[in-house]
Amino acid sequence: MIIDIITIFPEMFQPVLGESIIKRAQDKGLVKINIYNLRDYSDDPNKRIDAPAYGGGGMVFQAGPVWKAVETILGNQEDQSRGKEKKILFTPKGKTLTQDKVKEFLNQQRLVLIVPRYEGIDQRVHEYLADEEISIGDYVLSGGELPAMVFCDSLIRLIPGVVSDRKSVEQESFQNNKLDFPHYTRPDNFRGLKVPEILLSGNHQKIKEWRKKEAGRITKKQRPDLLR
Repeated sequence: MIIDIITIFPEMFQPVLGESIIKRAQDKGLVKINIYNLRDYSDDPNKRIDAPAYGGGGMVFQAGPVWKAVETILGNQEDQSRGKEKKILFTPKGKTLTQDKVKEFLNQQRLVLIVPRYEGIDQRVHEYLADEEISIGDYVLSGGELPAMVFCDSLIRLIPGVVSDRKSVEQESFQNNKLDFPHYTRPDNFRGLKVPEILLSGNHQKIKEWRKKEAGRITKKQRPDLLR
């Protein structure tokens, strides 16, 4: 999989995408991440990529630099992903990112992530350039950088071969519309707070049943909307 990220703050991505699971995925050749500075695609002498909104308001990303960046990046394709890419715009107007939504992108060969800032991006990008609009929640952030990082992390860890213990991925929260079951480790008695006896029994079938029951209990308590 190839992921192209278009942003005005490319340095923000390096600490996240260059560490841990995402770094290992790149080292294994399971994903290739390219980060592009949107200002490099501006025709303005000062590399401006934004302008005041018509009708009043804050600064808005112009359509021109974004379109040029996407066309240049995809025009330089020399691999089998040509014509099979999907362009994703991060915006509060988008569909909320869920585990099921993440899985929809697993079979894509190439993803182009458009990361806005300030008051947003020209509406024509929303309507005529982006294939998908994604939000990570009903709150306001300073820009789309963090949502793009969240998206990359949630997606890349699902790519086969990235996480060595596949079962751990399959048992995580939001699989089968349930939250994860409780986890405990040593010591089994911490300040009088004890690990449930069933987990110490060695009976794997009963432990499996307990975990399933607990996942349902926690989901019902914390996120009943998932059960609906």
